[in-house]
Amino acid sequence: MSEITPDLVRHLGVLSRIQLSEDEVDRLTGQLDLIVDNIAKVSRVATPDVPATSHPVPLQNVFRDDEVRDTLTREQALQNAPDAADGRFRVTAILGEEQ
Repeated sequence: MSEITPDLVRHLGVLSRIQLSEDEVDRLTGQLDLIVDNIAKVSRVATPDVPATSHPVPLQNVFRDDEVRDTLTREQALQNAPDAADGRFRVTAILGEEQ
C-alpha cells in the first residue's frame, strides 16, 4: 500500500505554496512514493550493528606537517614587481571613488 497519495501531494503543494497541475501531482506521487520506499529499505538494513558512515572510503589528511622555513625578504618579493611603492606592490585601483 502506497504511503504517498495524490491528496498528500496536493496538500504538500499547498503548504509549499506551489501550484501543481494534475500531471505533476500524478508524477510526484509516484516519485515521492519511490523515495519513501527506498528510505524504508535503508532503514531496515541500518541496524545498530552497522556503523553510520558519511563516506564510503575512510578519509585521511593529505596535508604535510607545517615546518618553519626561510621566507622571502620584502626586497626579494618586490624585485620583479611591475610597480612597487613604500615596500608594497602597487596595483591599479579597482574600487570607485564612492567606496
